[in-house]
Amino acid sequence: MLDHVGIPAADVEASAAFYLALMAPAGWREATRIPTPGGPVLGLAAGDGPPDFWLSPTAGPLAGELHLAFVVADRAVVDAVHGAAVTLGAEVLHAPREWPEYHPGYYAVFVRDPDGHNVEAVVHS
Repeated sequence: MLDHVGIPAADVEASAAFYLALMAPAGWREATRIPTPGGPVLGLAAGDGPPDFWLSPTAGPLAGELHLAFVVADRAVVDAVHGAAVTLGAEVLHAPREWPEYHPGYYAVFVRDPDGHNVEAVVHS
């Protein structure tokens, strides 16, 4: 349904470093960097694909929490994302587990990003 998503970040470089380290088990990389007067706009991609997750400088204070769920290849990647979150010192909202209330085989971890957003790595098996 979605082609790509972009979110504002208080510190684009710090947020990009967080996401690239967090999602390294899923093969994320910086694919595009566009300089702007307010700071860079960064496009992140999984593997060799085009950028589908964008970070841009915020025009003002961030208000509210976003929930971002990223599909990964398998449970081992969910577990590795959890390990990366712990290494980064990120707040783990929910450790990896199956969520049968969503549907059988829904396995996910939920963590907080530097801007306070709820980030999920999920596999549907």
